Amino acid sequence: MYAVTVWGLLFVLPILSIVAEVISRGPSAFGPELIGKWFVFWAVGVRLFLAGLVQMLRPQYTARKILGIAGEESLVVVRELGFANTSLGVIGLGSMLASGWALPAALGGALFYGLAGVNHTGRTSRNTLENVATITDLLIAGILLIFFIMATAR
Repeated sequence: MYAVTVWGLLFVLPILSIVAEVISRGPSAFGPELIGKWFVFWAVGVRLFLAGLVQMLRPQYTARKILGIAGEESLVVVRELGFANTSLGVIGLGSMLASGWALPAALGGALFYGLAGVNHTGRTSRNTLENVATITDLLIAGILLIFFIMATAR
């Protein structure tokens, strides 16, 4: 279920949202801003907000199932990761109301996902769920970074 949710929020739903908006507004709507809008909303906003809620309410899921850490000591750190994820997620969600938030959310999301992905690659004992996190973190970091670079180069 984790893998389906992550792939759906990071790639399937943003692409479907882009396609739906192009169909409703016409092909001229397609461009970096539209792509960024939907990837920021789904990948930074919804994904990080939901991950943060789970980490705050059920830190043992992230610690044990994804990271393979059995001790109770890690739960306070995972819960604080949840605070950060929820906070960044709120900025991503807010980008739908204030379009000026999209670029900061994209940059923050790219840094977070990129650093998390690189951190995962350094762990030699990754399980399947952490492998999913590693791959998707690095892919979405690249997409968000490309959007940020294209949008700021204009």
